[in-house]
Amino acid sequence: MFTGIIEAKGRVTALQHKGKDLKLTIESASLDFSDVKLGDSIATNGVCLTVTALGPQSFSADVSGETVKRTLFGQYQVGQQVNLEKALLATSRLGGHLVSGHVDGVGKVLRIDTYGEAWQVWVEMAPELARYIAEKGSITVDGISLTVNELAAGQFRLTIVPHTAKETTLITLKAGSLVHLEVDLIARYLERLLSANGAESKSSGVTLNLLQQRGFV
Repeated sequence: MFTGIIEAKGRVTALQHKGKDLKLTIESASLDFSDVKLGDSIATNGVCLTVTALGPQSFSADVSGETVKRTLFGQYQVGQQVNLEKALLATSRLGGHLVSGHVDGVGKVLRIDTYGEAWQVWVEMAPELARYIAEKGSITVDGISLTVNELAAGQFRLTIVPHTAKETTLITLKAGSLVHLEVDLIARYLERLLSANGAESKSSGVTLNLLQQRGFV
């Protein structure tokens, strides 16, 4: 589990294709590796990867064919910049929102407008993700916890402040850039609870009216 608060940027230093699978090596001079061990999880551009090898300032991870198919990793080249976040500890401060590191889809940056010192970034989303995205709700973009400030047909708007842009790979975005998207976990679980076809939901007593009364929707 992660929070979407990026700890450091890194870059891909090695890529090895193994059939449909992939092995990545990521180097970062600014990520604290002192408490990282083999088997730990590190979110890399929003994708939860398991550490299989460690160097003084680097780690390697195996990427399954399933993950390659659902993410942009298959398009990455050596030198690709990535956002990094180590797994959440029970004692950690939850600065963003709960992030699983399981990418739901790929979005495309449509345009970037300036608004004072901030950026207004419009991102195109897949139609099947639209129902999980709410105005003023949370979304993860390349591993970064961000707030959806406006919704339109098939797209949403983010406001990026200078600090966030500087400390993450968002500084490199331009129209046409592709990004990993993960919707809010709560939205997915609410859908499951309210599903008319779910046997569990019929006996749980959870209804849309109840959730509205309790302030969830």
